[in-house]
Amino acid sequence: MINTLKKMFGFGPGVNYAELVQQGAIILDVRFKGEFTGGHIKGSLNISVDTLRNNLGKLKDKNQPIITCCASGMRSASAKSILIANGYSQVHNGGGWQSLESKL
Repeated sequence: MINTLKKMFGFGPGVNYAELVQQGAIILDVRFKGEFTGGHIKGSLNISVDTLRNNLGKLKDKNQPIITCCASGMRSASAKSILIANGYSQVHNGGGWQSLESKL
């Protein structure tokens, strides 16, 4: 149970986010548009977590790595769960966007 929670919230073995981006990963920012407009990682795609299920068509390759991010890591964890439930195979919770940006 605890390992499942760690995985869901992005804790556990370290992920090299910079390497994933170099390999073509999509950075998916799941905050609301106003939050995204106030600051975001350059090149990231903004689809708010509440509209993600209706916008999965924007993420065509289910095998392409996706790094989710938000303000703190809670919405990005939810987005990761949604993506995995819909067949996306390489999804990583990057947590808060500012923290993720510092790891790139």
